[in-house]
Amino acid sequence: MTDETRPDLDDVDLTRSYPGADAAGGEREECSSCGGGTDAEPSIYQEFWGDARAEMERRDYAKALATVGGLTALGSLAAPLASLTRVFERSYTGPVYSDGVPLVDADGQRIQEGRLSEGEQLTVFPEPRPGIDRAPTLLVRFAEDAYGGGTRMEATVGGYAAYSKVCTHAGCMVANRDGQTLVCPCHSGRFDPLSGAAVTGGPPGRALPQLPITLSSEGYLVATGDFEGAVGPGGGE
Repeated sequence: MTDETRPDLDDVDLTRSYPGADAAGGEREECSSCGGGTDAEPSIYQEFWGDARAEMERRDYAKALATVGGLTALGSLAAPLASLTRVFERSYTGPVYSDGVPLVDADGQRIQEGRLSEGEQLTVFPEPRPGIDRAPTLLVRFAEDAYGGGTRMEATVGGYAAYSKVCTHAGCMVANRDGQTLVCPCHSGRFDPLSGAAVTGGPPGRALPQLPITLSSEGYLVATGDFEGAVGPGGGE
């Protein structure tokens, strides 16, 4: 085409319908920016942005991101939640308590005789904290005449009795309580602290081992030996 035969752009009707519009869009589309009076999208964009499949792909991608984010959040919670109950390890095999070792709370404070009232309980530890994974101990206090068979009364003092907090079934922490009954949250093992922490329900095969305790001359609780039985799972189950 020569310059003489090429049409002048000023003479081109930009509002004219483009060839093939009927086949592609079903309706004749006008150039919306050229005064045609229609809001239809230009045909070069319609196939991509107007395709429902593209919209579904974008939605599926967003859903996938949301799912991954949710799983990540759950994963981040799993470790802290598990650590609240499943902390028993078998790496330490030596004694936990010995004669004269003070019982202390989580802040390292020794337990004075008046620390608990009847019916209360407290998680305590040996002051030097050897074998800390085996050391969590449940200290309970009841009226002395409330204790029955199974409790070694010579290992109690002033209504206090102490038992390992590590469940003898799977090593979880016996952290819950139902009335006077000690309850393990993992598999609902139940122990009676008034009967030597004997098993009263659930899968544990033996009682929580008792810790012999007494009062020191300064008036705080001390052990007189180690747990009277194996701590945690096994040990004769």
